[in-house]
Amino acid sequence: MDGTDADPARNDTARDDTARDDTGDTGRTAGTAAGADADGVFAVRDRTGWRGVWRALALAILFLASVGFASGGVVRGLGFGSAVFVVLGAAGVVLFGWGLLVALGELTARRPVLEFDAAGVRRPARWPLPKRAARTLPWDDVAAMAAIRRGVTGARGGVRDHLVFLPTPELAELARTAERPALVALTLRDVPATAAAEPWAFSVEPGWDASLAEVVKQARRRRRIPVIDRRTK
Repeated sequence: MDGTDADPARNDTARDDTARDDTGDTGRTAGTAAGADADGVFAVRDRTGWRGVWRALALAILFLASVGFASGGVVRGLGFGSAVFVVLGAAGVVLFGWGLLVALGELTARRPVLEFDAAGVRRPARWPLPKRAARTLPWDDVAAMAAIRRGVTGARGGVRDHLVFLPTPELAELARTAERPALVALTLRDVPATAAAEPWAFSVEPGWDASLAEVVKQARRRRRIPVIDRRTK
């Protein structure tokens, strides 16, 4: 591919990010070495923020409360009420203990959420899964990249940009021509027509250590992939 949209009538949806920053991310500077290393691997990480810390703290409180439930049931002795306390406490210990372990692991492991190398686009496995569980989409199988926008202004989740690596020309054409509200299907796994795109849809988090513009630029340094920006059209 030559990195441009072959249809001149749709040039307003294809962007050449090697020439200019057209993704509209002016709130963060594009760190040229944010995730690049000597081996040519570009990694995007989610910065450790207060959200992760508060999540771990909340799970720790719930875990301790569950321990208290279980121990309180044991202290009260035999009885239906005591058994309920023990069962609920034990379930909470397992559930919140596992959540706390995962939350602490994510804070300390700092695994990337997205990587590029010479082989392709890689989605690293989330901790505590082994690193070998990562998935890779070869560059030859990437038909295009699409930037789309999900959410409603003022709603609880707000508006969030997504970068989707489209593995087939059919999905690339859909991204170019579909009505904007329908593009959300590219990020959903339960829509058969677009299910192949969902594993390669990345939500652009506020804590990413690289801007969307820099991520697109790094991808196109490895392969000249057409970029379809449908966030506003």
